[in-house]
Amino acid sequence: MLERVSFGLPADVWVVSIGIFLNSLGWAAVLPFELIYLHEGRGFSLGDAGLVVGTVTGLAVVAAPAAGWLIDGVGARVTAALAGTALALGYGGLAFAHLPWQAFVCAVVAGVGNGALLPSQSALLVTLVPSELRHRSTAVSRVAANAGFGLGGAVGGLVAAYGLNGFVLLFLVNAVTYVLYVGILVAVVREGARPGPAAGGYSAVLRDRPFVHLALITVAVIAVGWGVFSWIVPTFARDQIGVGLRLIGLIAMANALTVVIAQIPVARLAEGRPRTATMAVGALALAVACLLVVAADYAPFDLAYAALVVAAIVVGVGECFYTAVLSPLVADLAPPALRGRYMATIGLAWWLGLALAPTAGAQLLGVSAPATMLIAAAVAVGAAGSALALERRLPASVRLTPRPERPRGEPGRPQVELTALAAEDRSAL
Repeated sequence: MLERVSFGLPADVWVVSIGIFLNSLGWAAVLPFELIYLHEGRGFSLGDAGLVVGTVTGLAVVAAPAAGWLIDGVGARVTAALAGTALALGYGGLAFAHLPWQAFVCAVVAGVGNGALLPSQSALLVTLVPSELRHRSTAVSRVAANAGFGLGGAVGGLVAAYGLNGFVLLFLVNAVTYVLYVGILVAVVREGARPGPAAGGYSAVLRDRPFVHLALITVAVIAVGWGVFSWIVPTFARDQIGVGLRLIGLIAMANALTVVIAQIPVARLAEGRPRTATMAVGALALAVACLLVVAADYAPFDLAYAALVVAAIVVGVGECFYTAVLSPLVADLAPPALRGRYMATIGLAWWLGLALAPTAGAQLLGVSAPATMLIAAAVAVGAAGSALALERRLPASVRLTPRPERPRGEPGRPQVELTALAAEDRSAL
């Protein structure tokens, strides 16, 4: 019974996932109101406010490669704690920034933390468990993150209604969630011994053709599944169909709830199956969702809105399939001493995909809204085909998602045995 409840994972993974839930909740509460706060609350011009917000994302792209070097040097736990501290200082400072230069300084600090948090967190989660449980560890963290995002978005809207004081409170609460996350990492989580240094650094990463192939697929999938559906589809729904802001918020909530509900069952479904096929299913789901959005443009309002909600649910399922494979596959491809650099490179692929979608998508949206979504669907189909082509380039040992073995007649491994296995895996690294 304990094994079923814990999903076969050691306590450290659940503790880290609680921290992920907290910082996702705080970030989601702030994210929709960053521009509004700086422009309306602090009186910045829209140009200055946009540059401040853009700095947080832009610095993340620059910081990601450095984060990989740091992870391999001092460990994922320490790097994640430093990233959380930078985010706490950056967002906490933004709560008190009255002048643009002050906000820029805070944005730089938060951007560095943002770039380091994703790869260090991913590296930590895959080193806390043996290789056959990495997909489960990733699934639980995704559930925690999306639960935090769903609840944070709802709470943020209620608090923001109080104007400037509400905005300040949101930024401070976000900073506190990062502080709590850092506290959890420092006080509770223990990472195993670091492997010895490896030659090559990022040049070795770039020579790994299957991994580079995977990173390029990830840019495309993130651009469509996370970028287009985060920024382009809400604008499409608002301008083309006339959907109100509250209803757009419900579409986003449907996506987050889908991930919360579906991620762990999808992770179980992936066990024993080809990883590239699982990725392809995820990408094809994104293409189907894009076509549903196109269909919504030609339907009466009620049917159009229903199509958008269904599209958000399909996107959530597609995200579950793709992420069930991504981090565990990266961890299996990476030499232990270069795992941080591999995770940082995939983190960079995420940020590039997120940057590409609003940049190119907004331009296309101004020309033809249906064509924008059809192009996004074509990109997703291309990513699915590329994922299937990756199969023959992968080492045979990493092609399948592991199926954790269970001794005959026993419901599952005792928690103490799993913890011991995780410790052995970490010491081997």
